[in-house]
Amino acid sequence: MYMKILLVNPKIIKDPVHGYVEVEDFTRQLLDSPALQRLRYVRQLGFSYLVYPGANHSRFEHSLGTMHLANVACRRFGLSDAERRLVVAAALIHDTGHGPFSHASEPLMEGLLHRSHDQIGAIVDASFGTLLHSEGIDPSALCAVVKGTHPLSCILHGDLDVDRMDYLLRDAYYTGAPYGTVDAHRLIRNILYTPEGIVLDENGINAAESLLIARTLMRPTVYFHHVSRIAECMFHLAVLEHIGTGPGTGIEKLLSLDDASCMHELRISPSPTARELMSRIYERQLYKRAIYAGQDQVNAAALQAGSSLEKARAIAGEIAGYAGCAATEVLVDIPPFPHEMSMEVLVKNRQSTVGFVELSPRLRTLNETRREQWRLGVYTLPGLREKVIDAAADVLHIKKPTRQDTLF
Repeated sequence: MYMKILLVNPKIIKDPVHGYVEVEDFTRQLLDSPALQRLRYVRQLGFSYLVYPGANHSRFEHSLGTMHLANVACRRFGLSDAERRLVVAAALIHDTGHGPFSHASEPLMEGLLHRSHDQIGAIVDASFGTLLHSEGIDPSALCAVVKGTHPLSCILHGDLDVDRMDYLLRDAYYTGAPYGTVDAHRLIRNILYTPEGIVLDENGINAAESLLIARTLMRPTVYFHHVSRIAECMFHLAVLEHIGTGPGTGIEKLLSLDDASCMHELRISPSPTARELMSRIYERQLYKRAIYAGQDQVNAAALQAGSSLEKARAIAGEIAGYAGCAATEVLVDIPPFPHEMSMEVLVKNRQSTVGFVELSPRLRTLNETRREQWRLGVYTLPGLREKVIDAAADVLHIKKPTRQDTLF
């Protein structure tokens, strides 16, 4: 008697978040490209693995998950096959513009190269153009979907987008943080796509609120955790010191690398400061918090004006001068203000269509919470903390924090 063996379909990928993800032939070809395979080696959460040891998931996994949810949404919305293929391809490619350590390199990209990770035109032309044309997909339309300027962008780039659904679920899964619970499939089932944008059925209000709550709670716990922010600031200074050492150390080359290659490049940098900072990150011998101040303690609006990288280094140098230490021994972290969460979608009930805010007053409260989460950080070596606390309090005109005010 012979046993019949069923071979696993090679076009199905097992994903820990969504289960089985189907990969169509045209997306499989995109998936095999070097530009997408690079994302296997770029961590989704940058330096969060220094806080959450399980947070080693990659942009590659997230791209697959976003593609999967985009496909579910497009089929649910009844889009044409051409529209569906455009959105699915955009969802798969949308993160290829990320530099090493994901969002940790974004300030460097924006400040020094004057572009953001969603400006992927050059990557699309170089890596995907021929294939996309052969599949009847317009590369410029795909870039517009990723950038948020296409009529179909709301699926990937909006208030209730599949990109956000996937990363909240995935980041919560890998960090173990119990705050990223989002019922993505219930949300998609209760979303209607119209030429004017997204309309939410009233049965999906609770699922939409859970997404907003997850974004709010994950922000301080994961995305802006102080240890991750310290490592990011150390990384920024290492890069700035590295690219100032001469030819062959350019920022364009560095930001095209993956995490491991970038780490190696900086650990053998001609700059001793860059080498020391990256060795400290590698060994988790990080700087410590000296000041961690909210908007009510500093002139937050003035701090936000101008280039954050340049301003942060200028303030760090001034604090170091007061403290009598080297400028590279002080780091100043000026995070961007949290964007107001807006839910511009309309909600459809049996009688009429009304704004989401009219049916959910929680949005205002959540935005207030997000504003209160903002912190200015001043970081330094453990042995310099007391001097730097005093100097930073003088330079930034804030009251010296008490033990109750500062988390150690």
